Amino acid sequence: MGITGLPSGLFFLIIFLFILAASAIKILREYERGVIFRLGRLIGAKGPGLIFIIPGIDKLLKISLRTVTLDIPPQDVITRDNISIKVNAVVYFRVLDPNKAVVEVENYLYATSQLAQTTLRSVVGQADLDELLSQRDKINIKLQDILDKHTEPWGIKVSLVETKQVDLPESMQRAIAKQAEAEREKRAKIIHAEGEFQAAEKLSQAANIISVNPAALQLRFLQTLAEVSTEKNSTIIFPVPIDILSGFMKK
Repeated sequence: MGITGLPSGLFFLIIFLFILAASAIKILREYERGVIFRLGRLIGAKGPGLIFIIPGIDKLLKISLRTVTLDIPPQDVITRDNISIKVNAVVYFRVLDPNKAVVEVENYLYATSQLAQTTLRSVVGQADLDELLSQRDKINIKLQDILDKHTEPWGIKVSLVETKQVDLPESMQRAIAKQAEAEREKRAKIIHAEGEFQAAEKLSQAANIISVNPAALQLRFLQTLAEVSTEKNSTIIFPVPIDILSGFMKK
């Protein structure tokens, strides 16, 4: 007799049936699917919720349908204009077809990671440094299209690719800084020249107006005296009529 008063054979049979039933019942979460193989043949994906399998005959593989954030480590790349840089990125993807993700590729996470690294080196190597720095959105879209096209047979959808950081050599950083400084100096000189040109135009217009009415020059002279007199200084001004000096100027 067993511990519960039942025959030993019946007791072990109940324990065996209990373990068998526990192994036959599987509970999958909302974001999980269970890919079932029966005697090595694909049955299909089931879930979420409560599912039943045949112990010893069926094999269950759980696949998550949530978006995966894959970090691509820094890659050494030579751009089209022969500049050596390091660039890293992040890839967002999710499994759309669990059956393909299990059957078509051995490890879809590892395969997607390796494909993303090689694609990143290839695409960045076809771009110039200026294009990589100023048109990063264009590079990201191109990366996303290539990855999505190659992972589609695996039942994977690549939704977004973002290049995070571009590391430049120290010598190139100094060259870019000098280029930016020279560009700012160029714009400053152009703005200063445009200001001088506009000031010359205004002075020319003022001279034309004063030449029509000479009394305007005398009024301007008196206004200048008034402005100087308001300041606290010891400047002494002797007004000398221009007519007195005109004779000396003619000689």
